Amino acid sequence: MTAEFAVALPAVVLLLAFLLAGGAAGITQLRLEDAARAGARASARGETSGSVDGIVKRLAGEGVTTSLTDDGDWVTVTASSPVGGALGPLIPWTLKASATARAEAATP
Repeated sequence: MTAEFAVALPAVVLLLAFLLAGGAAGITQLRLEDAARAGARASARGETSGSVDGIVKRLAGEGVTTSLTDDGDWVTVTASSPVGGALGPLIPWTLKASATARAEAATP
């Protein structure tokens, strides 16, 4: 092993760690957005808040926190979660996504 390789190796490992952490954050954000959208759609159809929470957790993982806001005409679901992946515990980021849908009228 050459001295140059020994000096460069920590920088390469650090770069790979940052790339993996960025990828994990991106995947977590996409899962949160999909889960919030599905939860808002379910809530707009009239699903209960427990059912909406189950949908969001199924799509984004058990570690997700869900909040539901219903103002009558519009429902908003917000999902938040720390970054996942092997390096997730080392990254103090909490990612958040929200989606809003118009509440559907009940059929008689």
